[in-house]
Amino acid sequence: MIPQDTHHLPVHEVLLLLETDLSRGLSKDEAAERLKRFGPNVLPMMRRHGPVVQFLLQFHHPLVYILLAAGAITAWLGEVVDASVIFGVVVINAIVGFIQEYRAERALQALMTMIKTEATVLRDGRKLRISSTELVPGDVVFLESGDKVPADLRLVSVRELSIDESALTGESVAVSKVDHILPPETLMADRLNMAYSGTLVIRGRGIGIVVATGAATELGRIHQLVGQAPDISTPLTKKLAQFSKLLTVVILGLAAVTFGIGLWRGQPAVEVFMAAVALAVGAIPEGLPAAVTITLAIGVHRMAQRHAIIRKLPAVETLGSTTVICSDKTGTLTENQMTVQAVFAGGQCYRVEGVGYDPKGQVTLNGVPVDLHEAPALHACLVAGILCNESQLVRREHTWDVVGDPTEGALLVAARKAGLDLDRMHRDAPRVDVIPFESQYQYMATFHRSVSGEVVCYVKGALEKMLPFCTQELGPDGTELPLNRDRIVQTAEALTNEGLRVLAFARGHVPSEAALTRELVEKGGLTFLGLQAMIDPPRPEAIAAVRACHTAGIAVKMITGDHLNTARAIAEKIGILGHEATDVPAARLLTGAELATLPSHELPAAADEAAVFARVSPEQKLSIVEALQARRHIVAMTGDGVNDAPALKQADIGVAMGRSGTEVAKEAADMVLTDDNFASIEAAVEEGRGVFDNLTKFIVWTIPTNMGEGLVILAAIMTGAMLPILPVQILWINMTTAIALGLMLAFEPKEPDLMQRPPRDPQQPLLTGTLIFRTVMVSALLLAGAFGLFVWALERGASLAEARTIAVNVFVMVELFYLFNCRSLERSMFQLGLFSNPWVTWGVSIMIGLQLLFTYSPFMQRLFHSAAVSGEEWGAIMAIGLISYAIVGFEKWLRRRWGSRRSMR
Repeated sequence: MIPQDTHHLPVHEVLLLLETDLSRGLSKDEAAERLKRFGPNVLPMMRRHGPVVQFLLQFHHPLVYILLAAGAITAWLGEVVDASVIFGVVVINAIVGFIQEYRAERALQALMTMIKTEATVLRDGRKLRISSTELVPGDVVFLESGDKVPADLRLVSVRELSIDESALTGESVAVSKVDHILPPETLMADRLNMAYSGTLVIRGRGIGIVVATGAATELGRIHQLVGQAPDISTPLTKKLAQFSKLLTVVILGLAAVTFGIGLWRGQPAVEVFMAAVALAVGAIPEGLPAAVTITLAIGVHRMAQRHAIIRKLPAVETLGSTTVICSDKTGTLTENQMTVQAVFAGGQCYRVEGVGYDPKGQVTLNGVPVDLHEAPALHACLVAGILCNESQLVRREHTWDVVGDPTEGALLVAARKAGLDLDRMHRDAPRVDVIPFESQYQYMATFHRSVSGEVVCYVKGALEKMLPFCTQELGPDGTELPLNRDRIVQTAEALTNEGLRVLAFARGHVPSEAALTRELVEKGGLTFLGLQAMIDPPRPEAIAAVRACHTAGIAVKMITGDHLNTARAIAEKIGILGHEATDVPAARLLTGAELATLPSHELPAAADEAAVFARVSPEQKLSIVEALQARRHIVAMTGDGVNDAPALKQADIGVAMGRSGTEVAKEAADMVLTDDNFASIEAAVEEGRGVFDNLTKFIVWTIPTNMGEGLVILAAIMTGAMLPILPVQILWINMTTAIALGLMLAFEPKEPDLMQRPPRDPQQPLLTGTLIFRTVMVSALLLAGAFGLFVWALERGASLAEARTIAVNVFVMVELFYLFNCRSLERSMFQLGLFSNPWVTWGVSIMIGLQLLFTYSPFMQRLFHSAAVSGEEWGAIMAIGLISYAIVGFEKWLRRRWGSRRSMR
């Protein structure tokens, strides 16, 4: 039985109750059995509206109220068929909205599960990184700064461990943790020897035993009581909601005016009322909400396929306006696989071939492979890199990976390339003790018992810290020589100027009676073994992505805690600075120290001019974001650490790393990269621009129809003519064309020049002056074509039903041809490719089939008051459609010729 409270129990009792071993953890089989027994370590599903309530909420919209009222009054007047069609359309629209909203929320939840939290556990005596969902009671978990506590833990070892428990207790101050027992009556908020799921490690390290997972955790109990559904509203949908409310007032006003004019002209009240209903129904863009939802959902899905998980849907739109991307160097612009490229030992500089963690390659001297038996100094330097090391090099199916620090992983790979057996080195020199790396000391030391029984100390760290500890160096033949400080420093500087990170190595023999302390290491007398110089190579795809961003008018800035020379070297290779970097003004490269001394009023200009920020603290990232925003930039900022959270929240688009990022960073971000790759940011920007492009195309396509229908009704009332189209026919036009034609624009491929345009101004209205002109022009064409052919048909002796059928088909055919115009707001469809969007072809085919049914099916004729149309009349209808297409195409051609691209966007 799992104990509910363990804070008052000694560690050995907790281990006994949970049947676990602190030195080995659980076995693989026992962990699997407990996972079946207790279930995955996940929180309960959030409470949300049930499907019935969610469906009913689809009717909670001002425009729907108008349709329902129109349907009710129409039924009261005895027009049962018309009323049934109106109600049917409302229900169909609600079903479409319900399905899309339900799928969008499900998709958002599914995408969120892709952002996996990992935990470091002890299984079968080995440290492993596993998904936190696989944790079970009894697991031994290791905590470090920046981690999110993955389950409720009883702490058994702490080292300066402080945890932010504000998510659980509301206490804003981080709590310092202990590992001793506490009184049984201690309240939950005061249980300092417990770490609770969902809280955040601010600093220090700790080891704990899992005592509760999932719903059994303190967070799980709270989570079962309260839940919040994801908010899928965006700035665009909010603007559309405001537009809908305004449209409601306008529609009701116009309907009232129409009704009044009709009565004033002496027309029958029922006929005038049906005209007012027709105008109201025609002016409502029924398909717009569904189109917006579907287009955004498609954009989120496409981004997920390109390794960018959108946590907050407004990011989809904001991405299209991004003007500056501030990116980390390590792992985002680079491979995050440190690679040793040079080793200086025994006065010789060796080169190491190969890239990444794959131990393929060899160590050479002047291009000739080296035999370690003939290079004892090199051998000793590489052995130091193996033993003074906390990481592991592991093979995972087809790739090699490092469990631990990438820098230490590079040392292991270099040793493997030279032919050393890592396991044998550890067997021959088992570790006795370790002094871990701490930033204020800048070195790490390990103590090993050699085959002869003596204790040997290996030290690695920053050269400036290590040299004072050394009194001699290892010569080429393995003998100890006087330390040549000048040569070592000059070599290190030369390697650093190549953009390489340099680590120094030393060893010393420890007297048997000596205490293994920092004082022992720092008292001097060590033998300098050599230098290992490494670099995190740039990602090839990042180079192309940076180039694409520059073409798109997006500035890319590198922000790193690394040295200026390393940052400069990577920036040159990637293209942030360009290969002419030696001629770049000094303002293009800034260090954290220089930022700290800049007056606040000069910071915005300096941040705007600089392309590389080196030796920058996480706190300074926030200042950089604010400075760029002060220059009216839309800023995307990457981050992975706890201290990056303020900058991620402040940025217009916060981007967290899915693999290396802490939970704090992920929760503060709008977007999470599942591959930690800069190219995925560029891909997300491209998809964001594509989403907004397609939304604009749909709106430009659909609004003229509603405006044209309203104008036709007004024209009929003003001239005293019969209604050219009835309310049910208007609903048929709006719903069928929106689904069969308009929604096909949501699948429109991105245009070739999408990433060659400047970023969109977020303050720019959805419809620019040019697009408003085009909307009015197409509305006028619909008025002239539909009303003109309606009158023409009546004058030729056609029945009223036949004339109305002609008018309906004019609307549909003009929309059909205008759809091809709207596939691009600037280009001809022939430039895009006739079949580049197969969805349009399918939609057009379906729409033509539906119109043939509408026109010739007896059932549809009874339902929609339509009638058969002759071939000559079809010819006139098609001519109106083709003329409309040609006029819009000519207008686009004129604007292209006049070079007014900027006014279009």
